[in-house]
Amino acid sequence: MKIFLDTAEVEEIRTAARWGVLDGVTTNPSLYAKVGGSYDAILQEICKITSGPVSAEVVSDDVEGMLTEGRHFAKIAPNIVVKVAMSENGLEAISRLADEGIKTNCTLIFSTNQGLLAAKAGASLVSPFVGRLDDINQDGMTVIRELAEIFSLYDIETEVLAASIRNPLHVTQAAMAGAHVVTLPFKILQQMVHHPLTDKGIEQFKKDWAATAKSAGPKGA
Repeated sequence: MKIFLDTAEVEEIRTAARWGVLDGVTTNPSLYAKVGGSYDAILQEICKITSGPVSAEVVSDDVEGMLTEGRHFAKIAPNIVVKVAMSENGLEAISRLADEGIKTNCTLIFSTNQGLLAAKAGASLVSPFVGRLDDINQDGMTVIRELAEIFSLYDIETEVLAASIRNPLHVTQAAMAGAHVVTLPFKILQQMVHHPLTDKGIEQFKKDWAATAKSAGPKGA
């Protein structure tokens, strides 16, 4: 399973890349608003850090507006993926962008049928929001599981991207449900690295080493 960071914070992306675990990045207008500046400049910088897919989201509601924004983003770097929200206009925009050879990520997916339609329209990625489904007492992982099974059954090339990840358990569940990709905040990636017993073990190793070095004392002349 591929791991994407869901952020527009360049330093977080640099850190994950140094760890060797970064496969791509997803951004959206809300994440961009937290950092400010030029969206194009941020996208250019991110695309220099990772050669993996980098999702850039359109904000227009009409088809022509989506196409104009999508084409603009696609020119920024070859690994840009145009992110389009699920809607009737969104499906048309995804289909037309796909015909032009532009990869897309259909976002705000909350049902299996929505994901299937997005794949039929030509989306490269479909992004079910598991956390938001959990918030309304629905099992978000069911959508991941069903889409992964359907895509496998019919040899659909679209990848299932688990989004709205709220905790490390979501990552494990998404992997077991067959998600091709998971996108998560940097904070959750950090939580995946650490475990109380690991941290305790490292501290104990340090203490034992220090005690051994102290007891050995200085070497004789």
